[in-house]
Amino acid sequence: MSFIEVKHVTREFKSFRRPDGLKNALCTLFKRDYDRMKAVDDLSFSIEKGELVGYIGPNGAGKSTTIKMLSGILVPSTGSIVTGDIVPWEQRKKNACNIGVVFGQRSQLNWDLPMEDTFELYRRMYHIGNVAYKRNVDMFVELLEMQSFLRKPVRQLSLGQKMRAELAVALLHDPSILYLDEPTIGLDVVVKDNIRKFVRSLNKEKKTTVILTTHDMADIEEICNRIILIDHGKLMLDQTIVEFKKQGTDHYYVEVTFSSNWKPLAIPGITMTENQPLCHTYLVDAAMVPFNLLLNSIPDSYDVTDLTIKKPEIDEIVRRLYKNTGSGEENGKLLHIK
Repeated sequence: MSFIEVKHVTREFKSFRRPDGLKNALCTLFKRDYDRMKAVDDLSFSIEKGELVGYIGPNGAGKSTTIKMLSGILVPSTGSIVTGDIVPWEQRKKNACNIGVVFGQRSQLNWDLPMEDTFELYRRMYHIGNVAYKRNVDMFVELLEMQSFLRKPVRQLSLGQKMRAELAVALLHDPSILYLDEPTIGLDVVVKDNIRKFVRSLNKEKKTTVILTTHDMADIEEICNRIILIDHGKLMLDQTIVEFKKQGTDHYYVEVTFSSNWKPLAIPGITMTENQPLCHTYLVDAAMVPFNLLLNSIPDSYDVTDLTIKKPEIDEIVRRLYKNTGSGEENGKLLHIK
């Protein structure tokens, strides 16, 4: 059995349908109609201990609902979830000791307490032994470079400092599973890079299983070795990051720099995407125009000074997948019930 097992999970939400008109509104005092929406629809996947998994999808795909079920906050309408031999919503206390959660837009820190006191508060909440507590605090303070703000109240911390503090608090009790929801949102490049390195080093040292949800594909590329993509509550794709990137090999970009201004290249299978005075960028169909054919297709009269090949970024691969799955439509299918 895998460390995390999600089997045929569906989660429905019921919302009251408000009718138009005073008469119809009065009728709802005696009889109400509801809509049911499937936020997660027959979802199944498994994760082994120590995996780094990117859990992605467009807005409204069901990512947050899944994380809430995995962490025991919500109960599935149907199906089963087991995380490390624990049914999350049935063994809440045991599950809370087994997981760490970081939400990029929701804080678990006390606004008025300095980080030193926050660490002590969480030590008592989780009944952490003195030896393990000191070891973890010393490690996180060093790896996350927290020395300069340990004695500052949380309200005085910068966004990057708060996020580092959130990570330290979430991991203080040595959880075996770490859920990260947009952990680098709004952070600068340096802080993002430090957090990514920290998560990978933590996984390497402690074999912590990490499930990351984010719209920043650089986070996925730098941290994860596997991608699970859902849309409209359904599983659309489950691949290693290497397999996922291969989906972008059907085309490539070429940037051509000329010594003087030339008209765009007119070659079947290539499309101009950017036109600057001395530099053109083209999208090339790899099947129609392999790179060696492209070189031979550029007229000799064109004085090319530089030619650069660029593979599609992971963001573009994801955008194409979202487009193919019809993302952007309303999540789930509304079912009218009485």
